[in-house]
Amino acid sequence: MDLGISGCTALVLAASEGLGRACAMALAREGVDVTITGRTGVTLAATAAEIEAETDTAVAWAVADVTTPEGQEASLAACPSPDILINNGGGPPHGGYLEWLADDWRGAMEQTLIPAIEMTRQVTPAMAERGYGRIITITSRTVISPLPGLGLSTVARAGLTGFMVGAARELAAKGVTVNNVLPGPFDTARTREAVTEAAQRQGKSEDEVRAERRAANPAGRLGDPAEIGAACAFLCSRQAGYITGQNWLIDGGWYPGTL
Repeated sequence: MDLGISGCTALVLAASEGLGRACAMALAREGVDVTITGRTGVTLAATAAEIEAETDTAVAWAVADVTTPEGQEASLAACPSPDILINNGGGPPHGGYLEWLADDWRGAMEQTLIPAIEMTRQVTPAMAERGYGRIITITSRTVISPLPGLGLSTVARAGLTGFMVGAARELAAKGVTVNNVLPGPFDTARTREAVTEAAQRQGKSEDEVRAERRAANPAGRLGDPAEIGAACAFLCSRQAGYITGQNWLIDGGWYPGTL
């Protein structure tokens, strides 16, 4: 399927690895001019080179911590008026609600909620003026089914999900769609770190923990980040112009509900 986005520009945040990298790769394969951001120049340069080698499309990159105003400014300086914005970023630390104080909750909002809102606010006026734009925000399955230890992330991402759905209503008539992608368990560096931590905490081997997590999912496996990338690319397509304000849960059947 020709997604009709060749020649568009995309700004993909936190894209040096994992799900952000997968989104950048999928968009580049469709002929999109991609700019990726992240905190480490060496990693970004390597990722850009890998995407270029696989897609034969030039990829720009900028060192930027999008959780800061300076990082947001640097991201937009590298790609001032994108047609596509992929909001992505790491989550707050794990823990229990009794451990967290007010500053911890504020920190979670400043890390996860505010940057995506600010980036969206900055890019959507030009999108609306052009009559085309796509905002994709990668949140988490926990916004519909919270998990133990992820309270900071769940609260911040749930708030972000609500903001994006509200923004979708305001922008729909202007050709700008706004959607959220809610990943379940995927084979990423963060997941591998979580497996290591769980194995140490439970006195098990990493292979045992990994096998248990695969068995707990109806698909019997972890997701491939490329599957998130493909979903993001489709949501950015011309064909997806009537899809907005939605939360796409991609989890291999993990969520047990019907809605």
